[in-house]
Order: sequence, then C-alpha cells, then structure tokens
Amino acid sequence: MIKGIFCSLLASILFGGLYYLATFLRPLAGEDVFGFRMLVTLPFLFLAVILLKQQKAFIDFLKQIKQNPKLIFILCLSSALVGIQMWLFLWAPNSGKAIDVSIGYLLMPIAMVAVGKLLYKEHLSFCKWLAIFFAFIGVLSNILLAGKLSWASALVATGYPAYFMVRKKFNISHIYSFVIEIALLLPIALYFISQVDMPVIQQQNPNIYFYLLLLGLMSGVALISYTLASTLIPFNVLGLLGYIEPCAMLFISFVIGETLNPDAYLLLICLGIAILCLMLDGILVLRKRKRIKSAKYNAIE
Repeated sequence: MIKGIFCSLLASILFGGLYYLATFLRPLAGEDVFGFRMLVTLPFLFLAVILLKQQKAFIDFLKQIKQNPKLIFILCLSSALVGIQMWLFLWAPNSGKAIDVSIGYLLMPIAMVAVGKLLYKEHLSFCKWLAIFFAFIGVLSNILLAGKLSWASALVATGYPAYFMVRKKFNISHIYSFVIEIALLLPIALYFISQVDMPVIQQQNPNIYFYLLLLGLMSGVALISYTLASTLIPFNVLGLLGYIEPCAMLFISFVIGETLNPDAYLLLICLGIAILCLMLDGILVLRKRKRIKSAKYNAIE
C-alpha cells in the first residue's frame, strides 16, 4: 500500500513537473514538443509492459488485431483522442492557456462521474451529486460572466471521458493497448520532429538537448510510476491521489506568471468544493470497505 501511494505521488509530482518543464523547451512549438515526447515515451512504455510482466498479453493483443483488423480503426480513434490531450498538455504553458487546461483537469473527474451516471447508469452517492451540482454552478457562472467556457478547459473535460468511453466500449483499457496508441502517433511525431531546425533552436536555447532528455526521463518514470500504482493500491485511493496533479498544474500556472481572470473566481471556488466532495466520497467508501472487511474477519474468528 505504501509503495503504491509513493508511486502515485511520484507520478503526480512528475506530471506537474512536466508542465513546468515545458517552459524550458522554448522556442520549440507545441507540436514539436509533442513529437519529441512521443518519441521518448514509447521505450518507457515497453519497459512498463516488461515490468508488469504483460509481454504475453501484449503479443496476444497483437494477434487479436491481426484476426480483427477493424480493431486498428478503433485504436486509431483512441490514439487520436489521447494524442490531442498529450499535445495540449505541453502546448498550454507556453501559450497562455496553462490555467485553462488546469481547470479542465479539475473538471474532468466530475465529468467522468456525470458520464458514468448518464451512460452507464452508475449509482451516485450524495457527495457525488453535490460535486456535479457545484461543478454545474461553477461552469454556468463562468459562461454567464465571461460569455463562454474556455475551449481548452472544455476540450480536456470532454476529451478524456470520450477517450475512456472508447476504451471501455471496445475493451482496450490496458497498458499494452496504450503502447499501440502511442506507436500509432509515432509517424505524426516524426513528421513534426523532421520540421525542426535544431541548430537554430540550439542557438536560442543551448540546453535544449538536456531538457529533451529530461522530458523523456520524467515522462517515462511518471508513466511507469502511475502504472505500478494502479496495480498496488485500490482504485478509490488512486482516484483520491489523482487530484494532486491538477492542483500542482494550477499552482505551476501561477508560478510561470499566468493570472486568473476574475470571471473564473467563482468557477474555481465551485470546482474546489466539488473536488472536496469527491474526495470525501472516496474516503467514506474506503472506510465502509474497511469496516466490512473487519466484520468478515471477526466473523471468521
């Protein structure tokens, strides 16, 4: 349990660190950074497959794709959905959208809860209903005050649920399918990299190769840490710890000099309350499971 919590915290810190690292990759454009990230991430994903002893499952999945070629189109769709998010993540800090994307990541778990209720008829506790209510009030207030919700926030809040829905529907929610998704992005990544004039970039940023190496190392260790955490701790605990990342992203957004528009104050307050409601729900579920497990143990004795 302790190892799992450590891995999850390490992953959140590293993902937050990547948000800050993006500012050191200038003058590379967002698509250039995306290209390099995909290139350096893939080897670490293969390493994760080995560490989790999923080699046979990975080979079986490749055979499944060969037997059912239609599956490759599904993987192309899920690859495109996650690729957009991975591009947006490192594009935002250098484009004045770091806060907007951070808000999207805060909205995303609440959107996931709403999707679970609307599409999968999942039971919602009182705390989850409260979370949805406050998130709705926050988004509505932002639309009324600012005239719209930031497209970057909306893209994160709706894009990730769409991605997870595709994975759930076609039963491709595993590490080896993610490897295929990233591999499918490699041709696009290589194209973006081929358009970069590295000598010119290096003149403006002499340490660019060091930062790209750091990008690969942090991305890889973060992905492996999160994957290991998902196998070591209960899903509810993983979900609770997952709120650290968007909070870290928001903090880094302020560190790099972005300021929150007054129109978004109420939105952020409402999202904060909504996140606290979800965290409280997770804690209550964990305590309930612990009581049930304890009662069963006492009954056996």
